[in-house]
Amino acid sequence: MATDTIRPPASEAQDQAPPDIMTMRETADRLLDPDAAADALPLAAAELDTLTRTMRGQLELLIPEIEHAAGPRPKDVAQYCALACVGEARGKLRVEPRPGLDGAAAYARRLARVLNALCDHYERLGSRP
Repeated sequence: MATDTIRPPASEAQDQAPPDIMTMRETADRLLDPDAAADALPLAAAELDTLTRTMRGQLELLIPEIEHAAGPRPKDVAQYCALACVGEARGKLRVEPRPGLDGAAAYARRLARVLNALCDHYERLGSRP
C-alpha cells in the first residue's frame, strides 16, 4: 500500500513529508487486536498513555491532510465521508477519557478506530484521478 498518495501544495512540498500511514496503522493495531477480548488490556498504564498521546498527534497531523485532499467544497460521496470522519475525529480529540485504566483504554480504542478510518480515507482520496 502506498503511503504517499496525497501531496501537499507545492509551497509546502519541500518542508513537509507525507504522513506515515503504515506507522499510524501499526500504532492503532496495538489497541485493536482482533484476538484480544474487549476488556483485555495487555498494556501497562504508561504504555497506554504513550500510545494515546501518539495517536492524538497522528490524528492532528492527518486531519489537515484529509481536509486538503477533500477540498473546501466536496463534490462526491468519498469527499463528504472523509470530512464527516474528520469531524468525528475532532470530536474524539475534544473528549476527555473517563477516569481509571478502563476509561483510558476505551478512549484509546476509540482513537485507534477513528485513526484507522482516517487512514482509509487518506488512501482513498489519494488514489483518485
